[in-house]
Amino acid sequence: MRLAYVLCGTALVATGFSSCEKVEAAKKDPEMMKVYGETQAELTAPPMVPRPVGKRAATKLVVDMEVVEKEMEMSDGVSYVYWTFGGTVPGSFIRTRVGDEIEFHLKNHPDSKLPHNIDLHAVTGPGGGAKSSFVAPGHEVVFNFKTINPGLYVYHCATAPVGMHIANGMYGLILVEPEGGLPPVDKEYYIMQGDFYTKGENGERGLQAFDMTKAINEDADYVVFNGKVGALTGENAITAKVGETVRLFVGNGGPNLVSSFHVIGEIFDKVHVEGGDMINKNVQTTLIPAGGAAMVEFRVDVPGELVLVDHSIFRAFNKGALGVLQVEGPDNEVVFAGKTSEGTYNPTGVAATEPAEAVGEAQVSDKSLAEKLERGKTVYTQSCLACHQATGTGIPNAFPPLAGSDYLNADPHRAIEVVKFGLTGEIEVNGEVYNSAMPKQNISDEDIASVLTYIYNNWGNNKTEVTTEMVKSKK
Repeated sequence: MRLAYVLCGTALVATGFSSCEKVEAAKKDPEMMKVYGETQAELTAPPMVPRPVGKRAATKLVVDMEVVEKEMEMSDGVSYVYWTFGGTVPGSFIRTRVGDEIEFHLKNHPDSKLPHNIDLHAVTGPGGGAKSSFVAPGHEVVFNFKTINPGLYVYHCATAPVGMHIANGMYGLILVEPEGGLPPVDKEYYIMQGDFYTKGENGERGLQAFDMTKAINEDADYVVFNGKVGALTGENAITAKVGETVRLFVGNGGPNLVSSFHVIGEIFDKVHVEGGDMINKNVQTTLIPAGGAAMVEFRVDVPGELVLVDHSIFRAFNKGALGVLQVEGPDNEVVFAGKTSEGTYNPTGVAATEPAEAVGEAQVSDKSLAEKLERGKTVYTQSCLACHQATGTGIPNAFPPLAGSDYLNADPHRAIEVVKFGLTGEIEVNGEVYNSAMPKQNISDEDIASVLTYIYNNWGNNKTEVTTEMVKSKK
């Protein structure tokens, strides 16, 4: 109410004939909303977002954005030439409010190979601005629009072939806050899913090129948050404290796949469905279409690692759509007490299931170290990645890390036995206790030697070379 009086008073001074009724009418019709002054937009790289702007008056907002084509990491040992807005995937987060007049400067870096443009779903106008923003390398264009609908919107490149430009990382989010802004929360983060199509298969090392045939067939090699495998894990995990409220601005650049967004160990208190006004409550998983977005809000009540996934679950554990929200603070045993007891269970007459015998194998000479590393990478991708992740980080509270593992580095012979014969029960890895089951792996002795050599020679481990004879000696 106070803001309305301020706006009224400012309008009266500025025009001499405006009225509070006119200001109130402008709130209902943002096209009529007067703007005050000029402001440079704060743009942020993911997963961060700019400060809230909804409580300020509508203004002329100047947005400066640069298109950059650059090689970056897709996964461990895998790189890709991304086409980006602002040098990141997704592109810079843009935060506006209803009634702003946007002066958008789109610059295409002189080193770019191709022209680009931008289609903002928040724009009412031809091509969402795409027709007005086509820009060649080494040039800049300026176009203007007014934000008249609140919501969370995708933007992307719409230069032909449109799918290829999006598939190479050209997408981001623009938030149009309502009059008065969004309700305050303690933490806000920016997450965007995308599917990528490479000439090499998932995990194949080196610089990878875009594969149009796979893209047309919707056969994604990687499905990731924020442009790469592990963008939101380890040191890059997002954080919160027990008792804080968290808002995630979640987009889906596609170009093809729908996201089933879920946070393991949390329930969304509120979901702004498809980024609009409709709010759903107490939601477990929310669908985000390609080219769509959602705002999810929840309070974190217990400490631990909350895992963000696309619940089309093989995308999370095999293709990269996985992140972590690290929550710190005191336990709350009323909400979650953890394991309270454990005992044996053996129904009468039921025998334990034994793992299948390993497939037969021919006698072979040991590979060279380079050959083992190459073969080991393939075996790891096929047999180990789902549980232990592309960079060996494991799954919190479920599967132990292989990266920098004191358990592995202490005894390679024990590691061989684990892979060859399986393991159940508690083990301690890097100070954490894990109690899960690893089944006997139905792979040859030669492949066991290769995959363990690969693991020992990556992620800060001690570079042990495991031989086939070492594996064969374990009976």
